[in-house]
Amino acid sequence: MKIIEVVAAVIKHEDKIFITRRGYGEFVDMWEFPGGKMEKGESREEALTREIKEELELSIKIEKYLTTVDYDYPNFHLTMHCFLSEVAGGKLKLNAHNDAKWIGLDELDKPNWVPADVLVVEAIKNM
Repeated sequence: MKIIEVVAAVIKHEDKIFITRRGYGEFVDMWEFPGGKMEKGESREEALTREIKEELELSIKIEKYLTTVDYDYPNFHLTMHCFLSEVAGGKLKLNAHNDAKWIGLDELDKPNWVPADVLVVEAIKNM
């Protein structure tokens, strides 16, 4: 089975978490934590900083590692490394998503999450 390794940002501000809604692909209109695939030679942190800049035109400050989730989709295995982050600059522009919003920690069960991101939600609740 093909293995895809990605990084994701759990961007927080006070008691809110930033989430994005996919604008393309099999999981279009489902919510996720922003991020993407690592490129050869990149560290996880370098990949995450680049992906957030590409997708959202934001700079982030990575605070700490949160979790790594492994999830088997029908066609591939996903390994996703997640980091707690904060916005450090830039002006939000959605280049890969069709919506984004801040939600409270008490709202984490409400969005229709991409399947692997459900595991990230559980890690956030256990922080």
